[in-house]
Amino acid sequence: MTMPLGHIIILPIVLPLFVGAVLLLFRDQNKVAKAVATGATMAALIVVSIVLLFLTGAGADNGWLGVYLLGNWSPIFGIVLVADRTAAVMLTLTSVLGAAAMIFASARWNGAGPHFHSLFLFLIVGVNGAFLTGDLFNLFVFFEIMLAASYGLLLHASTVAKVRSGLHYIAINLVASFIFLIGVSLIYGVTGTLNMAELAMRAPEIADADRMLFEVGAAVLGTAFLIKAGMWPLCFWLPSAYSAAVSPVAAIFAILSKVGIYVVWRMSLLIFGLETGPSAGLAQNWLLIGGLVTLVFGSVGVLASQSLARLTSYAVIVSSGTMLVSIGIGGVEVAAGAFYYMVGSTLALAALFMLVELIERGRMAGADVLAVTMEAFGFEDEDALPDEEEVGIPIPGKLALLGISFIACALLIAGMPPFSGFIAKFAILTGIIGINAGETGVPIAGADWVAVALLIISGLAVLIAMLRGGINTFWATREDMTPTIGVVEIVPITMLIGACLALTIFAGPAMGYFEAAAAELHNPVAYVDGVVSSTWVPYPGRGALP
Repeated sequence: MTMPLGHIIILPIVLPLFVGAVLLLFRDQNKVAKAVATGATMAALIVVSIVLLFLTGAGADNGWLGVYLLGNWSPIFGIVLVADRTAAVMLTLTSVLGAAAMIFASARWNGAGPHFHSLFLFLIVGVNGAFLTGDLFNLFVFFEIMLAASYGLLLHASTVAKVRSGLHYIAINLVASFIFLIGVSLIYGVTGTLNMAELAMRAPEIADADRMLFEVGAAVLGTAFLIKAGMWPLCFWLPSAYSAAVSPVAAIFAILSKVGIYVVWRMSLLIFGLETGPSAGLAQNWLLIGGLVTLVFGSVGVLASQSLARLTSYAVIVSSGTMLVSIGIGGVEVAAGAFYYMVGSTLALAALFMLVELIERGRMAGADVLAVTMEAFGFEDEDALPDEEEVGIPIPGKLALLGISFIACALLIAGMPPFSGFIAKFAILTGIIGINAGETGVPIAGADWVAVALLIISGLAVLIAMLRGGINTFWATREDMTPTIGVVEIVPITMLIGACLALTIFAGPAMGYFEAAAAELHNPVAYVDGVVSSTWVPYPGRGALP
């Protein structure tokens, strides 16, 4: 790889950081110019991430591993960025989500508070950095950048509900950052390094007397990211925070829980994989149990939710539970299906967060509570019955468009055919059943059957809850309550649903890429060798270290 093209690895961090910093110098009244600059940045990031997607997927089975040494220092001592298939997928997902959320925000929300665009771009910096970094210290740095920006975005267009939820969110994440530092300190104290590849090499060689301290540090570190991932019982803050955020912010927040999932997934396979000695498979059973309970909690939450925003927030918890169950069970086939599910569900959840705002504009205040109360006590709204001479209910075009988008999101999130959600759930279930019952003929474990049952039941729970919400919303909406919708608001929603449709149409090539990424995650030898063996670049005419 030539050096000019090798520099592309750092662009997902430097580009939004530079543009976000420059935008701080301009007044917020220039919101059109700021929106154009932010939109152009997100478009450039989509191009960069797609290039990385093709680069990492090209070549032999292991693909291309991009290692970028910041400051030209050895990876053992300096900052290192690593781009592989998994990182490229997450960067692409972040870029597409960010572009859609930015388009939606340009309609009204980007002017509802100070420095929205800079905060938005700094959030992208933190998320992209977390996906690219190859050491725990800089993972903490990017984690803090991401959280600091998310605090400002959550409090954007402040209301009492947003301030109350935002303060809870800030308090919880400050605790998570504190726990993060404790875990990192324990790991560094035992191993003497925070480079992930170096940790993978040293983990099998840790003395027995120090191993307990190392595993405690890893468990504490994992707890910090499980808070962000939304695993029960660490997810109590999530429904209130996500449902209180303005729609484009909630849409981009859909990727934040995946940052926690990504780090837990990467660390558990890189440092505690099958070839890592006595600590192999550390806490994998706990991830499975936590994922199963999270699925139950999320399913109950979606059924009990009385507003669409809160229902969508609990659907995020169901999505996290599905991912944690997949990580806990393990296996390349399950991981490939989980990759496919993570991309599709995140796109659909972001689209639904934005769609909910458009739907709510045409509804009476308290309509959800009234509908659920009537349903629970068997009351009928006699005033809503049509006159005897009236045939049918007029369906305005805007409501029809919102209704179709809502149905598509419901089918995607619930995992119903014919969209990508069904293909992903089918791949995960096939992988779970095939792990033990394949060629070995070993009976399927009881926990696997429980996982299969809960994955199916959670999908049905989401489908029932969304059908009920859709019926109460669209069938109870009158013609004079048709919401006003801007073109820039419906375009990003159709863009995200279209991406899910493309994922369905090109399921074969997409699944092939995800299978390669999953195999790469489960066999990190190439990752470790690539990082450890990377060398600094000689300076022209000097050939010596700076």
